[in-house]
Amino acid sequence: MAYTGDTVRMKVYFRSLEGNAINPNDVTLTLFDKEKQEIESMTLDTSNQEDEGVYFYDYVIPDDKQKIIFEFRGSINNKPIVSRGTIEPTFY
Repeated sequence: MAYTGDTVRMKVYFRSLEGNAINPNDVTLTLFDKEKQEIESMTLDTSNQEDEGVYFYDYVIPDDKQKIIFEFRGSINNKPIVSRGTIEPTFY
């Protein structure tokens, strides 16, 4: 469970089509609200990399959001690779 005002760690595991861990080029994280309007976008670098193909970002959940959609995106061999998830925070 995620609480408003708390810090959560969003994480992605990028894999090749063969299932091997892989580091994409130009990894970004974009956050959207429940209406799919962009809240924030950032480029991730090696400081956000935990292991081969594993990226993370620590985020403080704002008090005014009911749902946050997060999207990790990169490219491998000039083809996009995307992973999405949601956070549905609560106050109590």
